[in-house]
Order: sequence, then structure tokens, then C-alpha cells
Amino acid sequence: MKKKVISIVAVVLVLCCAIGGTLAWLADKTDSVVNTFTVGDINIDLDESKNLDLKMVPGKTITKDPFVKVEANSEACWLFVKVEKSTNFDDFMTYAIADGWTALPGVDGVYYRQVAATTAAVTFPVLAGNTVTVKNDVTKTMLNDLTAATYPTLTFTAYAVQSDGITDVATAWAEAQKAV
Repeated sequence: MKKKVISIVAVVLVLCCAIGGTLAWLADKTDSVVNTFTVGDINIDLDESKNLDLKMVPGKTITKDPFVKVEANSEACWLFVKVEKSTNFDDFMTYAIADGWTALPGVDGVYYRQVAATTAAVTFPVLAGNTVTVKNDVTKTMLNDLTAATYPTLTFTAYAVQSDGITDVATAWAEAQKAV
């Protein structure tokens, strides 16, 4: 009887192995989804025409054409331009800021605009008409009293910071000044 039970168990084991080997489980697999994270960037340039004639003559309008360029493929940004005048500039000359710039509240000489993400370079002039004007009441004596160290100057600096995540201009200006 023992042999009979062992034989039956052996036959059952052989049958189980045979049946188990022929069973196929339903299974599936997807293709992988790969997420490659790229780098966003903002690139700006500040430039103007070369060889400008910047000689002061009373009443003369002088071509002065600084412009800020937001380079192609830049992210949406807050764009700033800082205009610094020498202490005597207003005694001799005047200028106006080009359309599209807004004076930054509480900060003298800083103007801003928001720029959308761009696939092509976009250029923004800084001065209205790309000019400055020598005042009519400037005299020869005033001009003769100037030295190389006291000539009136106008200095421009441009800044940009991403607009994504920055909703107000004050925060944007604070972040833009951290640019290296």
C-alpha cells in the first residue's frame, strides 16, 4: 500500500509539473517614458552705435542710441535699464525714455518692462528718438569751464530676471540686482 501511495503521489507530481509548465500567465509591459529636463535661460545685451559724435553745442540734438536686446530663446522676463547721470548732466542736457519703459516706483533712474519668452531676438531702444539734446541756455563759458573729469556723462546698465514665479516688479528688481 505504501508503494501504491508513493506511486500515486509521484504520478500527481509529474502531472502537476507538466500542467504548471504549460500554463501561461497574462502579462504586459509598457514602453518607458523618459523625461529629460533642459535648462531655461535669459540672455541680454546692451549696446549702441559706435563712433557717435557726442560734441555739445547749445540747442544741438545728439544721436545717442543705447538699446537692450533680449536674445533668441530667452525665457519670459522682467527687463530693467538703469540710467545714471553725472551730477552736472541736467545743467547741460535733456533726454526722454523711449516708449514701453515704466519708471520703477521709488527708484530714480530705473525703468522696466515685461518681455514674453521669445524664439527670436527682440531689441528695445532706451532713449526716445535715440537722442539727447543740449539745452539752449548752455553758454560757451559753461562749456569752456568743463574738463575731461567734469564732462557730463550718461551711463546705462541693463538687468533681466525671469518672470516665472515673480509677480511684482519690486521683487523682480531685487532679484535682478543679484545678477552676476
